Amino acid sequence: MSILVTGGAGFIGSHFVEHLLRLGHERVICLDNFNDYYDPRLKRKNIAGFAADRRVTLVEADFCDVDAMSRLFAAQQVREVMHLGAYAGVRYSVDHPLIYERANVFGTQCLLEAARRHGVSRFVLASSSTVYGKDALAPFVEDAPLGIPLSPYGASKRAAELMSLTYWLLYQTPVVCVRPFSVYGPRLRPDLALTIFSEAILENRPLPLFGDGSVCRDFTHISDICDGLQAALNVEAAVGECINLGHSEPIPITELIRLLEEAFGRPAQIERLPAKPGEMPITNADLTKAKRLLDYAPRVDFRDGIREFAAWFAESRGERRTCH
Repeated sequence: MSILVTGGAGFIGSHFVEHLLRLGHERVICLDNFNDYYDPRLKRKNIAGFAADRRVTLVEADFCDVDAMSRLFAAQQVREVMHLGAYAGVRYSVDHPLIYERANVFGTQCLLEAARRHGVSRFVLASSSTVYGKDALAPFVEDAPLGIPLSPYGASKRAAELMSLTYWLLYQTPVVCVRPFSVYGPRLRPDLALTIFSEAILENRPLPLFGDGSVCRDFTHISDICDGLQAALNVEAAVGECINLGHSEPIPITELIRLLEEAFGRPAQIERLPAKPGEMPITNADLTKAKRLLDYAPRVDFRDGIREFAAWFAESRGERRTCH
């Protein structure tokens, strides 16, 4: 029996594959289609540390392919699914909404159907904090009104949650939906603010700051997210639930920039730009449910995490440049 990690060559996915290997898992299926949302060579670098590991099977395929997923589940005897693959990014979704519906909604249902037919013991969907939409009150509580999502990305993730929960209610597919909040750490995607800001500071270029800088994000370290994902796989009481995975410490974007300036030892040249549509003014995870069901408690202080990220970013800067 094996565990399938979708999006296994991405930022979160590659870290979670490594997490599973550290725990001693013997059969891990790393599924990724290596699309060009960002340079596929970065994904190849993400998996370089385990691509040759005998315990890992790399499958290059699209989880929107119903027949391919059915064959994969049968051939690899998939027992558990960690569904981390998706089209991500709020701003890109505003301009390309149809891509998000196909990958995040239809693709999720393709996997759910394969999971149902092959009797998996657990299906964990990585949703998003962006399901908390217009007028949602911070801190965000899972069972409170969500509001209308502010972007096609958020809407696609909420639709994926609903489809997953329907499979639980109708077919008893043991589903858990987790909502990660602003995940960061080494190997972060190139389209995210931390990466963009870091490049601007190190290259002495204008740092694009959209809006007045008052936007707050609940940044959560990748190691804490991996711990939460693992608990979602293991804890029976989590089945049929949506659970926040965050840090519960909203950080203003201006404070993020200050900490990056401090970590890199140089000032940012801030370029103020109009606010972008689709952005949430704040994300803030209420962790009461995560603590109760998963015994989840984030361990990495944001300031320590930023120093770690900055050190990795500066060291790997040359390698990443070859992928642009």
